[in-house]
Amino acid sequence: MFDTVLVANRGEIAVRVIRTLRALGVRSVAVFSDADADARHVREADTAVRLGPAPSAESYLAVDRILDAARRSGAQAVHPGYGFLAENAGFARACADAGLAFIGPSAEAIALMGDKIRAKETVRAAGVPVVPGSSGSALDDSALTAAAHAIGMPVLLKPSAGGGGKGMRLVRDADTLGDEIAAARREARASFGDDTLLVERWIERPRHIEIQVLADAHGGVVHLGERECSLQRRHQKVIEEAPSVLLDPATRAAMGEAAVQAARSCGYRGAGTVEFIVPGADPSRFSFMEMNTRLQVEHPVTELAVSVAGRPGIDLVEWQLRIAAGEPLPFGQDDIALTGHAVEARICAETVSVKEGARGFLPSGGTVLLLREPDGDGVRTDSGLSAGTEVGSLYDPMLSKVIAYGPDRPTALRQLRAALSDTVTLGVPTNAGFLRRLLAHPAVVAGELDTGLVEREADGLVPREVPEEVYEAAAAVRLAALAPAPRADGWSDPFDAPTGWRLGGTPAPVAFPLRVPGLDPVTHVPRGTATVTADRVTVTLDGVRHTFDRAADWLGRDGDSWQVRDHDPVAASLTGGAGAGAGSLTAPMPGTVTVVKVAVGDQVTAGQSLLVVEAMKMEHVVSAPHAGTVTELDVRPGTTVAMDQVLAVVEPATAPDTGGGNGGDKDGSGGGTGAEGVS
Repeated sequence: MFDTVLVANRGEIAVRVIRTLRALGVRSVAVFSDADADARHVREADTAVRLGPAPSAESYLAVDRILDAARRSGAQAVHPGYGFLAENAGFARACADAGLAFIGPSAEAIALMGDKIRAKETVRAAGVPVVPGSSGSALDDSALTAAAHAIGMPVLLKPSAGGGGKGMRLVRDADTLGDEIAAARREARASFGDDTLLVERWIERPRHIEIQVLADAHGGVVHLGERECSLQRRHQKVIEEAPSVLLDPATRAAMGEAAVQAARSCGYRGAGTVEFIVPGADPSRFSFMEMNTRLQVEHPVTELAVSVAGRPGIDLVEWQLRIAAGEPLPFGQDDIALTGHAVEARICAETVSVKEGARGFLPSGGTVLLLREPDGDGVRTDSGLSAGTEVGSLYDPMLSKVIAYGPDRPTALRQLRAALSDTVTLGVPTNAGFLRRLLAHPAVVAGELDTGLVEREADGLVPREVPEEVYEAAAAVRLAALAPAPRADGWSDPFDAPTGWRLGGTPAPVAFPLRVPGLDPVTHVPRGTATVTADRVTVTLDGVRHTFDRAADWLGRDGDSWQVRDHDPVAASLTGGAGAGAGSLTAPMPGTVTVVKVAVGDQVTAGQSLLVVEAMKMEHVVSAPHAGTVTELDVRPGTTVAMDQVLAVVEPATAPDTGGGNGGDKDGSGGGTGAEGVS
């Protein structure tokens, strides 16, 4: 076993790997960018080395800096985690050239399986069924278009070098194929440095099922059963579980054997995942999609649901290390069994627009003001967070994972819903509440899953208004702040009490102008009773008691959170906030403008794409809210923007007659960004 291992990653996966290194008595080395100088993975490692500035190209993707950090820290091996350089064959080769063990497969296996086109050809030759699609490498736009027409709509565009759903585009309309190819290439180039694409037949209502494999350097290969990963949004997994309710023992064995053959076909070594697309109506007709040559985000569900030689659980990171150190697998396929059930939820920095529902999912950021993560019997949290963590737009939006295990699926689902209710991350909006509601959806409870279910049902899982008790709790906090401080003699001045008392009249109601970002302001008059402490608010409204966690102007409950600010209408109008004109297009999240398609003076149509903003490896289109003329354009490609920053102004083509005065006001409907996530 190695003495010292450098973890070439950040966040929750770095913390996860460090945990196993500590358990094995192996010294851990963290690396960090300037943005992560005080991050949790840095504090938990035995030592840490600065890589460089915050942009990943100058830190976590800088191979020479990582190798120098390994040399200076005395590391003998490098664990790449996932993302960043984890599936970079050049990095694996550079580690070997530097005399470092790369804790993963060979550079040749990474290169082969990382090229989806070559991977499909290789596993097909090994007898593994594959999804029908284009053939050949480096297809230009016209070849991709021709292949798409030959296959027939709908089709799926996929980056050959990528994974994790980045750059994938489902195209149903042939007229949009050109734009979708351009967007997919742009995102693939930004995410992987390679814009090569392939096109595949889209299978309606498919299920996404993957098989975990372990392979040593001595010819031993086993699979550890399957994970169901069909609950996805924008091709990104959000919930994963093991085992799948879809597979019977015969299909499980057939898919497992296909995964083993795929691993053998590329001379695989270490932990890897073979992903299959599976028709829900006939699971026996599964097809190979790709092989991920790294640890998966969802590996904990396998760790909890597998038993080896009668012993419950397995540590996949430990076996990555042992295999990289040359140890053979001491168990065979007959020693592997699935016991119980495990389900995982990915907690991401996301905000959901109450007005736009499911269309309003956007990356978010902020400072973690109050953090409470669940643990205990049957519950595990893998997290890179700590109180005070700054979540920015430079890196992936996933913050943590909450995993529940039980003797059966209903128990695991119930435990995970309860754990998500106990998840508190105030200061940074997350998707925890959305995932809790998703896990209670009847189709999910019944196991009737497919990769389109979340998109179809998301609108019903997003509350379309802020509950009144949220404003009541926010007002209670402000009312408590107005109360006079108690005096030593016990006397209090009645004129200091915020009662609304006035001479010779009925007390005026105490009212607070409040605003949740993205929504219209409200003026709330408290009408219930409340108890306010430093980190909690309890309000009783219409006989019902509601309890919230609180930090600064944030409130949280059952995984949901709201930032409720004081509203100043004069200040808002002066700064372009609430009350800004309908033609003002503002940034939907902090990020970088990557594409500008218009100029001042251009005539645009309603819904026309004007700008593209990228944040957390995702692109978001900002479109025209109405037909009109671009009168202001305040950004260019490469401009870094803050949330709600004005990007451009589109003056309406006409001002509708409101029937009074000197022609009436401009229509204020349809304002905002028109932003839609397209990743």
